[in-house]
Amino acid sequence: MLMRYMQKFLVAACAPVLAFNLFAADSTSDPATIMTERGKLLLSDDFKGPALGKEWRVGKGKWEFADGVLKGSELKSDMHGAVMRRALPFHDLIVQYSFKLDGAKMTTLSINDAKEHVCRALMNSAGFTVQKDDHDHDGPDKAVRFETHAMPLKAGEWYTVVVEIRGKEMIARIGDKHIAYGGHEALDVDKANFGLTVAGESASFKNFRVWEALPKKDWDKSQLAALRKN
Repeated sequence: MLMRYMQKFLVAACAPVLAFNLFAADSTSDPATIMTERGKLLLSDDFKGPALGKEWRVGKGKWEFADGVLKGSELKSDMHGAVMRRALPFHDLIVQYSFKLDGAKMTTLSINDAKEHVCRALMNSAGFTVQKDDHDHDGPDKAVRFETHAMPLKAGEWYTVVVEIRGKEMIARIGDKHIAYGGHEALDVDKANFGLTVAGESASFKNFRVWEALPKKDWDKSQLAALRKN
């Protein structure tokens, strides 16, 4: 009897600890993807410093490490937003990172081929947008804004964005129900690099991850309506 009582006591005592550990594991897991599955991890950079990896190339602006994160700021003398890029050939991919607006008007994830911009996700205080970029500037091609999701992105708060690109479709997601989607045949090309941009005072970044994007079984864009309601 004593042994049986002790067993029941230990199970009851351990249950809260087990529940806590399960919750903690779930709370630190990667956000769910929508139209693709994570394949091979291609890049992992926490942006903790003390210096950028040699693979990153700074084009404009000031990029520095402060309080264990990367901070990008536009310089007025550049007359251009802050930009840094990293070469990585790919066709389909998933990009995930956390960002914080520290006075910036806007920050973007820019996806590019060997010659020009292909598409991007744009984040500002009013929400986020996915779009196809202008690929020839002075030619007939024009940027196409696919979809904007309105939501307040408060200054000084961290947000995690997941961007999926596969074939001619792209999705950006912040949280569970906040989703922006678009598609265009111009996205279905080999890409050469991606970059981060900052327009305005500054924005901070951490936990930058890139995976190859594998097809998710039975994906159809009609599923988005249900995801946005749940």
